[in-house]
This record gives sequence, structure tokens and C-alpha cells, in this order.
Amino acid sequence: MTLKKLLDEKLEEWFLVATMVVMVVLIFVQVITRYIFENSLSWSEELARYVHIWQIWIGASFAIRKKEHIKVEAFKKLFHEKGQKIIDLIALILWFVLAVFLAIAGTDLVNTMFTRGQDSPAMQLPMWFIYSAIPLGGLLMSIRLIQQIYFLFKPEKP
Repeated sequence: MTLKKLLDEKLEEWFLVATMVVMVVLIFVQVITRYIFENSLSWSEELARYVHIWQIWIGASFAIRKKEHIKVEAFKKLFHEKGQKIIDLIALILWFVLAVFLAIAGTDLVNTMFTRGQDSPAMQLPMWFIYSAIPLGGLLMSIRLIQQIYFLFKPEKP
């Protein structure tokens, strides 16, 4: 498998699978320690929450790549193939603008968190690291949306 193919098709998927395993183990250990040993871990719930936040932002990019986001197709079906492509293009461009906005505004938020030096309550992780999922997710979504625009007009192979 080439590096290009690995980055394009598998990187997000591997990240999501690995973080899901981490979340399941964290929550399982938390339940075991709470109900069997009657002693709760102070940090596991917080870490699971932050891992889930990262999953959501990276998963949004992965869903774009797999064309699995929810869409309302009823209006589009009223048009012929060329009209449907135009509607898809408009939707992708609007979505791209939103993703770029998320990347820019998320970067501003991360910079604010970095300058304030805020840490998470239980684990004392820097909050800018947790919030950096927003600009990274926006950037990855932007890249995936550019790919989808390319795929929209790429001639299909017979």
C-alpha cells in the first residue's frame, strides 16, 4: 500500500478504530473500579470525553470521504443529471466555506486557549490540545470536500 493511498483511505479509519478501543477500555475500567472496587478513577471519564470529541471531528472528515453524511435528496431528484451535479456542487462549496470557517475560528480558539494556559480539571491537560480537534477537523473536512468536488466531475470508469 502506498503512502498516498494510506493517508487518503486508512489514516482516519485507523485513528477512529484506535480511539474507540481506548474509549471502551477506559469506560470498562471505570465501571470495574467503581462497582467492584468501590473507588472511582478521577481522570478516566474526562479522558474518554476528550477522546470522543476528537472522534467526532475526525469522524466528520471520514464520513465526507465515504459519502456517508446525511443529505436531503428529494429536491435534487427533481432535476436531470446535470442539474443534480450543479446542486451537489453548490452544496459542497457551501459546506467547504463552513469547514474553512471552522478551521479558522477553531485556530483562533486554540490560540486563545494557549495564551490563557487553561488546563483540564482532572488530568491537567492543556485545553488548547483538546480544542485543536476543531481546526484539524475543519482542515480535514476542507480537504475531503475538495476531493468530493473533484470526484463529482471526474469521468467515471466503465
